Amino acid sequence: MHTTDPASESTPAAATPPPVTARETADSTRYWINGRLRPEQEATVPVTDHGLLYGDGVFEGIRFYGRRPFRLDAHLRRLADSCRAIRLTLPYTLDRLARAVAEIVDAFPADDGYLRLLVTRGAGPLGIDPSGCLRPNVILIAARLQMVDEAHRREGIRLVVAATRRLPGDALDPRIKSLNYLNQILARMEADHAGAQEAVLLNGQGRVAEASAENLFIVRDGTLLTPRTADGALEGITRGLVLELAARLGIPAREAPLTPYDLHTADECFLSGTGAGLIPVREVDGRPLHHCPGPLYSRLEAAFQEQVRRECGA
Repeated sequence: MHTTDPASESTPAAATPPPVTARETADSTRYWINGRLRPEQEATVPVTDHGLLYGDGVFEGIRFYGRRPFRLDAHLRRLADSCRAIRLTLPYTLDRLARAVAEIVDAFPADDGYLRLLVTRGAGPLGIDPSGCLRPNVILIAARLQMVDEAHRREGIRLVVAATRRLPGDALDPRIKSLNYLNQILARMEADHAGAQEAVLLNGQGRVAEASAENLFIVRDGTLLTPRTADGALEGITRGLVLELAARLGIPAREAPLTPYDLHTADECFLSGTGAGLIPVREVDGRPLHHCPGPLYSRLEAAFQEQVRRECGA
């Protein structure tokens, strides 16, 4: 997804998505459901679970490096907030969930990987009324997931602005990590059809919200800009870390209302997300950017990798 970047060439492999030949290596995947580790054949939930029937539930994606989860407390707090926002009772304390994370990471066959933590409304009668769902299901999946191949990490990805618009905040608050990702899936399908790797979603007013699965940053005249949460951007944990690192490095950074024009004329552009890390962008809607990977991206990527090493020892 980019041009060559000396900084990225020296980055230790431990802080990048683990290399795998397929997107997921099924035989290494581990499952924890409702209090205990389970073999794959027992990793099931009822077909009447409202998470399956209606997307009624929330989730978090968490990276671990050197068998240590990265920014786990922040992810668990956001999960609890998402549950409260949709009146979904979390049946475990956050301390118990942290122990569950440790259990599944210990059982995982590799030091680095990705966790998906889900809380569904649980089984209930058909119909959208959740009152008949008596017990939520809590699911943890540990997998080797490579969201970005190394060629794209070096050379940058292509973005397209999707016709699919971001759901407005008064329809679904972007701070809720909802299981229902159909909005983003439709946008990603547009990117696939256009031969691009990611899609950018605009809000109803034509301002940039985010990519289908990541937050977005641009650089203009030495300043780092990212879409406002008021315009539909998720308050991403990696996004927040990028802003912390920018402040530490003395890079001017702020939220700003952005339009496709701002993306087309940016000096640099990159994406951030838990699963993917930082991803440089080389082209938006067929328009090559000036730098990929750019100098500010390279500084922030190096600082990001150092933060992972500091917190996880990887």
